[in-house]
Amino acid sequence: MHEYPLTEQVPGLGSSLAYLLSRAERSVNRGLAAALAAEDVSVEQWRILQALADGRGHSMGDLAEAALMPHPTLTKAVDRLVERAVVYRGHDPADRRKVAVFLADRGRDLLARLEAGIAEHQRAILAAYGRARTDRLMRDLNALVDSLTE
Repeated sequence: MHEYPLTEQVPGLGSSLAYLLSRAERSVNRGLAAALAAEDVSVEQWRILQALADGRGHSMGDLAEAALMPHPTLTKAVDRLVERAVVYRGHDPADRRKVAVFLADRGRDLLARLEAGIAEHQRAILAAYGRARTDRLMRDLNALVDSLTE
């Protein structure tokens, strides 16, 4: 008996924007995770490190939004990064009563080591999908996010 993909078995699933975006995210993140694996960094941890790369320090709320993570999951991920001494918690420069998370020097070094793998991952996407289509997709996705958050 021939097995058909579930998207062909369940009417409407393959025509759902939310479903297709989730499938695309999984496909992209699978390659990204492979690029990060050598340094034992998850996709979520990479997002946290990237958000902190501006050097300003960020509240947990800002990091949760930037890293697309719920607060409890973010707290655990930040704790693991603190244990590795790649990020640290300190006083928020704008309000010393608040705590912010900062990228440590070891975190900058880690991001630098990850750059080649990230660049290779991006090249693989461009090779598979094309630069023009990838650029258009990124613009369209940004426009979609902007229109849904207005």
